[in-house]
Amino acid sequence: MSRWKPFVLVVSLVALALVLAAQEPSKPPKDSFSPVVLRESFEATRTRMVAEKPAIMRRQLDLLNMRYDLADRPAPNATMFRGKPIQGGVRVKLPSGATWERLAAMSPADIRDRDLFPAGFLPLSHPNHKEGGMVFPQVHIDEVKRQTRRDLQRFDLDFDIPQHFLPEFPPPMFLTTRPDLGDFSQGKLITMDNFFELANGVLNPKDIDGLRLLVTPFPQQQFNATHDRRSDRPSDGVTCFDCHANGHTNAATHLVGDIRPQELRRRIDSPSLRGVNVQRLFGSQRALKTVEDFTEFEQRAAYFDGDHVIANKKGVNILERSTQVHHMSEVQALLDFPPAPKLGIDGKLDPAKATAAEMRGQQLFFGKANCGSCHPAPNYTDLNMHNLQVHRFYKVQDVNGRRTEQEGPIKTFPLRGIKDSPPYLHDGRLLTLEDAVEFFNLVTGVKLTADEKKDLTAFLLTL
Repeated sequence: MSRWKPFVLVVSLVALALVLAAQEPSKPPKDSFSPVVLRESFEATRTRMVAEKPAIMRRQLDLLNMRYDLADRPAPNATMFRGKPIQGGVRVKLPSGATWERLAAMSPADIRDRDLFPAGFLPLSHPNHKEGGMVFPQVHIDEVKRQTRRDLQRFDLDFDIPQHFLPEFPPPMFLTTRPDLGDFSQGKLITMDNFFELANGVLNPKDIDGLRLLVTPFPQQQFNATHDRRSDRPSDGVTCFDCHANGHTNAATHLVGDIRPQELRRRIDSPSLRGVNVQRLFGSQRALKTVEDFTEFEQRAAYFDGDHVIANKKGVNILERSTQVHHMSEVQALLDFPPAPKLGIDGKLDPAKATAAEMRGQQLFFGKANCGSCHPAPNYTDLNMHNLQVHRFYKVQDVNGRRTEQEGPIKTFPLRGIKDSPPYLHDGRLLTLEDAVEFFNLVTGVKLTADEKKDLTAFLLTL
């Protein structure tokens, strides 16, 4: 019988290994789809995520404080249209011992190999990248709740960037058809509560209907009536103007819906809809060529992370193309840039109105700094996409659930009214215009002096 002992021992060890393997948590397989049938009740999910929220937000705020100077320090004599102070100065923190001049003199490979790329120039993660979804600034949540009793508060996380770095709220709204009105919104956040009183007698009936649809809540991934929502109570959903407040932006954030796996999805800083009439690329892939396509795409796919299966579960709103889409798109095409009193009819500075620093900045913009090659006047966009190849400067790394791989090409956003649209870049990683100047100076290698950077910033404030 002793000859069977080795065989029995081997079988026993194999069986033990199988039991231990079964007890270890397995890595979930790759999957492009959201789970339709959940294994956890809403109450259990909410209890778990509420308990996890303090640590998640603390981790994200620690990241922001590590990367940036978050102090409320306005720039002198610089405000947005309705008077909100613009935050000034470079807020991205440099690595120990580094200076902007030394970094500008180094090659991308040297900066990467020595880990000297400023952390604030790296892609910015969502407040909870693993979870993702729409997150709104608190001032917007409070005002929507006050006006309409709709609650956009998530129980699992909050917005992360401090309010003093965001666009003024509520932002003004300008119409190409009625520039004589100035701020069409009259200083109010446009909602279902007030859109008709503001639009009646100003817009035609078709556009009034389009504005109505832009402020009508429709189901969305995190805000809907199902048990896998992220709001306390079943929700009517979100509106187009919940991110694009008054046709501009409140800097609400989200993750792009067209990338998998989750860690590679990019954070989105909601872009302004001002000047949509001059643009020709829409969507995070920039594959949509008309605002009509984009309007329909938002409802069918973007609202649900690009997952049409879960969209049907949560109540996707299918817009009717010839009426609803057309009406909504026509209103968006009326949204104008804010006035820029120092610009002439060619979109460049009127020498009689500009300061010497602003004129020098304009010369740099179209000259040494080479900004004008992608941002030509008068609208300061080339209607194209460009790959900045920022990955040349950093090693692949994971930061708060966001993997910093190559980002690929991004859209050239218009710079008209740029001072009213912080934070900057597609994911909001640049908090001030000075940060943006330093970023592009390093990434494009144009080697501006300290005085030239100041002049360039002065010019940007005139747009």
